[in-house]
Amino acid sequence: MFPERLTGGYRTFLEGRFASERSRYEALANAGQKPEIMVIGCVDSRVSPEVIFDAAPGELLVVRNVANLVPPYEPDRDSQHGTSAALEFGVQALRVKHIVVLGHAFCGGIRAFADDREPLSPGDFIGRWMSQIAPAAESLGPRAKDDGAAYLRRLEFASVELSLKNLMTFPCVRILVERGKLELHGAYFGVATGRLLVRDPETGRFEPVADGEPDPLSMIRCT
Repeated sequence: MFPERLTGGYRTFLEGRFASERSRYEALANAGQKPEIMVIGCVDSRVSPEVIFDAAPGELLVVRNVANLVPPYEPDRDSQHGTSAALEFGVQALRVKHIVVLGHAFCGGIRAFADDREPLSPGDFIGRWMSQIAPAAESLGPRAKDDGAAYLRRLEFASVELSLKNLMTFPCVRILVERGKLELHGAYFGVATGRLLVRDPETGRFEPVADGEPDPLSMIRCT
């Protein structure tokens, strides 16, 4: 049976938001989508880009995978390229002007990698997917035994940095960035606090976009 929670939510949407924004939906259906911003986020149910950024229909092109990772450009590799295909669509077809890699606190994928956990299934899809962040972990150096939560936090930031570097391995991305037609951004969302940190491209530091004292761990420069 289809979940009643979804049925009820749909009815609320139909009578509320859809009714008030019907003309926008009709315009999107007729003219097609033209989002200027692409967000690469995590599948974590607590970190919805549309909710965090209060986005209207058609404003954001959202790609979500485990731990918001961008693989390097590997067109000849014999595997599926879901994130790369979405990236190609956003950059080449829709001509987005911004790409945001949105990391977050308490990421299960990051923890699974850091703790070297046992596979959840014989396929170990999560383990193989998360192995991509090995360079980010190496950049942080050895993990201290008593550095649990702090290390995970640093690795969450470092993985965003790695994804930004991997984005530049895609020729279509690199060329547009160099021409000033595309901008890349790193961001980090605090699930418990609601605080959004944005990476300063000049310093590599993640700093809050709202007023308030920055979290010391957010001021790490990832290299």
